[in-house]
Amino acid sequence: MIKFYNSLTRQKEDVPCHENKTVKMYSCGPTVYYYPHIGNFRAYLFMDNIRRVLKYNGYHLDGVMNITDVGHLTSDADEGEDKMLVASEREHKTPWEIAKFYTDIFMKDARALNIDLPEHIVPATSVIDEMIKFVQALLDKGFAYETSKGIYFDISKDAEYGKLSGMDIREKLAGARIDVDEEKHTPYDFVLWVKAPKEHIMQWESPWGMGYPGWHIECSVIGDKFLGETIDIHTGGVDHKPVHHENEIAQSDSRYGHQVVKMWMHLEFLQVDGGKMSKSLNNIYRLADLEERGYSAEDFRFFYFLAHYSKQQNFTFDSLDMAKNTLKGLKNLAKEHKNGAARVDTKPFEDEFLESINDDLNMPKAIACTLKMLKEERSKNVYDTLLKFNQVLGLNLDEDEQSIPQEVKALAEKRWQAKQNRDFATADALRAQILDLGFVVKDTKDGYEILKK
Repeated sequence: MIKFYNSLTRQKEDVPCHENKTVKMYSCGPTVYYYPHIGNFRAYLFMDNIRRVLKYNGYHLDGVMNITDVGHLTSDADEGEDKMLVASEREHKTPWEIAKFYTDIFMKDARALNIDLPEHIVPATSVIDEMIKFVQALLDKGFAYETSKGIYFDISKDAEYGKLSGMDIREKLAGARIDVDEEKHTPYDFVLWVKAPKEHIMQWESPWGMGYPGWHIECSVIGDKFLGETIDIHTGGVDHKPVHHENEIAQSDSRYGHQVVKMWMHLEFLQVDGGKMSKSLNNIYRLADLEERGYSAEDFRFFYFLAHYSKQQNFTFDSLDMAKNTLKGLKNLAKEHKNGAARVDTKPFEDEFLESINDDLNMPKAIACTLKMLKEERSKNVYDTLLKFNQVLGLNLDEDEQSIPQEVKALAEKRWQAKQNRDFATADALRAQILDLGFVVKDTKDGYEILKK
């Protein structure tokens, strides 16, 4: 029996599902206005982990992930410019060009991490008509109202607002400044549809004039369109709980008059060197940055398994080294077991692995179980069991070692000579060529080594 922690009820619960063990699952996707970093990808490895564990247990997935390509303002509190427009001005491209460019990069990195992507990946701009109908339904039911700036959800009409985050909205309202926006019924009412000025690039016709959607409405609408009025699991980061997901619950449950999402699952942050990632500290890393330092996307995938999703995970290059070396050892042991002659009873390991992953995704314990099994006498059935576990782990355990092409070796040697001559521009250009061929050059105290990307 699988039990996951439900953020809404604050306890572990059996996994909800529909007919034929089908789990309808919604995951908050990326806002495609800039390069995704490793902190972002912890959320999608979390999504992947849930999906793989459910499949391992014989469930079927009907999953959805949105792509936010409009409406996400620079502040979660409906303030500031649309992030897509900020990127558009920064890079002198249209918002649609920005969205395609960064969506492609996100998908490329997701594939490199071997993330099991949902069955439906839906850009917000593809459901504008459905958003307008959803907003109109909330107006018709008396949960929303119109101002000169847009259509707002009236949180005073939702007696349960704040139940996900544990926020006492009555207490917040009592101490709130009422001069934030005199047209809003309460300061915490959130925007469903924004009336756009003429110069705004992204806008659509609506019953309320030209405009564009607020950020929160897209997830409710996309979930409704592809999964229906009842969603089994909804995932996202802990930063989504107090605003984005609270607002999703309010608008979805008000629209249908019942609880739409049964189980909410939230992931804690990835820290770097014990603190937050920030541009000022120059510690925001992309997968490409890790690869340039000689690590693979798979090394980072394995790193994810070494901490529970509900705990903050601290990224350091020392910890990534540990993950890389542990993974390398795991693969070496797998090769030794592949042709092993001994006969090992793997059932106790299979039971422990299943118990671990089904106990709210206890991946550190599952990894410990896997490594313990690999210490047994070399046995083909240990190898076969490892491949079974790999349905959850999603690692490249069964691939043959790929030899390094002569072209790559020649480029690496040229790069080394360029570095010795302090011609760093040429060295960087050669490193980029090697990366394009699927390999990484890592400098060592004795020279360099070539690794598969």
